[in-house]
Amino acid sequence: MTEEISQNELLALRRAKLDDLRSKGNAFPNDFKRDALAEDLHTSYDSLEKEKLDKEAVQVSIAGRVMLQRIMGKASFITIQDLTGQIQAYIKSDNVGVDTYKEFKKWDIGDVVGLRGKLFKTKTNELTVEADSFFLLTKSLRPLPEKHAGLVDTEQRYRKRYLDLLTNKESLEVFKTRSKLISEIRNIFIEDGYLEVETPMMHPIPGGATARPFITHHNAHDMDLYLRVAPELYLKRLVIGGLEKVFEINRNFRNEGIDTKHNPEFTMLEYYTAYADYEDQMDFMQTLLKTLAERVLGSPVVEQNKKKYDLSRSFERLTLLDSIVKYLGVKKDQLEERKELEEIAKKLGVENIKEASDGKLQLEIFEKGVESQLDEPTFIEGYPKDVSPLSRSQDENASYVDRFELFIGGREIANGFSELNDPDEQAERFKQQVEQRASGDQEAMEYDEEYVEALEYGLPPCAGVGVGIDRLVMLFTGTSSIRDVLLFPQLKPIGKD
Repeated sequence: MTEEISQNELLALRRAKLDDLRSKGNAFPNDFKRDALAEDLHTSYDSLEKEKLDKEAVQVSIAGRVMLQRIMGKASFITIQDLTGQIQAYIKSDNVGVDTYKEFKKWDIGDVVGLRGKLFKTKTNELTVEADSFFLLTKSLRPLPEKHAGLVDTEQRYRKRYLDLLTNKESLEVFKTRSKLISEIRNIFIEDGYLEVETPMMHPIPGGATARPFITHHNAHDMDLYLRVAPELYLKRLVIGGLEKVFEINRNFRNEGIDTKHNPEFTMLEYYTAYADYEDQMDFMQTLLKTLAERVLGSPVVEQNKKKYDLSRSFERLTLLDSIVKYLGVKKDQLEERKELEEIAKKLGVENIKEASDGKLQLEIFEKGVESQLDEPTFIEGYPKDVSPLSRSQDENASYVDRFELFIGGREIANGFSELNDPDEQAERFKQQVEQRASGDQEAMEYDEEYVEALEYGLPPCAGVGVGIDRLVMLFTGTSSIRDVLLFPQLKPIGKD
């Protein structure tokens, strides 16, 4: 018998059971109320001695999905799973009646049920609910993945996340950690006096980052709009408006490639602080990560790919050029001489070398040759101005900007800088971006006249940071692909090459 036929037969058998339920009334009741969760029951009563538990006669109502069955003649055990965990239930014919017990024996793995009864402990000391009544709440028509292996096919885990969560405890824990991480980020920023805000997801001009946008169309105004690549220009408008400490946690969209570190839809934390510079933000970032690890994991140490990172230790700080010198073994003057710069870029497989500016080549060399080697937490600062159109120029060298990126485990975690608040220089930077766009750079920014006008009212000295939440979750959960920390990652359609 083929697997397809077997699945079809199982589906037919379960549908027949559903038809039988429908013939007897409402097959999908919604009037059962539970008053207890598995984890809470285990926490409260696992340590209680059997005799004392019997004397307390604790009555509970539990509900969840049937994950295991041990069906016997007149008494059976099942395991129920809810959001918090699993608990065993005992159903005995003498307690519920012969006819009712026959109905119970028709249940399948995956059915959603509710039970009421008394807590007791079995001979093996397992906490169990002895049911005096039970209810089939939702009939499962399709069998769950094999109980011991769970859903092991990686592609199916991503496409059918609901089955992954039901059968893989590790996956469920990843998303619980993700939720706690985001909650604690909010708590930390609010405790520090930041105001959480929401800015538009659709922009008339794509801006705030050098990235290729998604385009949509608004019918009523007959205008194209762009899913935001970053909220930066709107958040800085709020700083101009007097909101001196703001943050936002929300989605960004970039019409770019997909790999283990990139998804076209991703979550960012972005925050801005008036009267602060990029060095202040580096200090704050280190404190933020240490505090998050302690609150979420109970320790400042995180582990990924069998490597532990102590976030309480001081992070290394290197300029971009010094990092290239350190990790590629070249001399600094080679990075400032065009011919030798091109030779280094060529060896690393950099494309469009002749068209790229010196700063663009320096960045490409760094990204291709150095970034993956930045294992220990490292701040890279001193980025070229021509690849940082929104950053403030360094006072000592106007060819570079007051900008940093944080790398851990070879991945970029955060990008921050002192903000460019000179409206005339920002206008000139936008013009340069427009020229690059006209030359074929689809990631270059457009000229944002309204933002320049806002700057003319006066943006206080400030610094901002963007943090990739998904990559941060990867670090905190020890996962190696961004798809493992997104409930529904973007996937190629089935059958499409």
